[in-house]
Amino acid sequence: MKTNNYFYELPEGYICVKTIDAKEDKKFMVLMTVVNFLLLAIIFGLGLLIILKLHPGEDINISPFIVLIACAAMFVYIILHELTHGLFYKIFTHEKLTFGLTLLVAFCGVPKLYVNRKTSLITTLAPFVIFNIIYILLMLLIPDLFTKIVVLFMFAMHFGGCVGDLWVAYYLLFKHRDKKILVNDTGPKQTFYIEGSNDGNQVS
Repeated sequence: MKTNNYFYELPEGYICVKTIDAKEDKKFMVLMTVVNFLLLAIIFGLGLLIILKLHPGEDINISPFIVLIACAAMFVYIILHELTHGLFYKIFTHEKLTFGLTLLVAFCGVPKLYVNRKTSLITTLAPFVIFNIIYILLMLLIPDLFTKIVVLFMFAMHFGGCVGDLWVAYYLLFKHRDKKILVNDTGPKQTFYIEGSNDGNQVS
């Protein structure tokens, strides 16, 4: 059955071309973790230099209360990140969603559907775009220097934590971009299919 944005069953003639598994693929998990921390360090370091340059000589009044609030906010952010994925999947499909949380992975998916490129791309990038805007606005509007630095760290963690989403978006945008592509998203695993000869071979 087909709708405008997805299929309930994989159409005839589509072949699997890629699987991204953030839960079972250990090499992928290690690579994403390394890239995550690199992005976090680079963004926090550059952002800190910019903030300190814009606030020359200003005292940093360290507040343990702000740190505690930030820790709680990061936990809430993880939930909101996945709910944002879910919101856009719901908008495009109106179907039942799957949510989950492990020690390493939080996820949202629509495991019974094969969604088109537009649906997958917008849903994948939605938390990255929305929370980038929120964190940047907070850094611009918050006057207290220490709070601004804490928000910067949260922003850097968010940016680094989106590396898996960015990889999925890269694949959707630049791989097989001249082909019709469908995605089956179970949450931690995305499987990509394109139209082609049904020879059973998987390519990347």
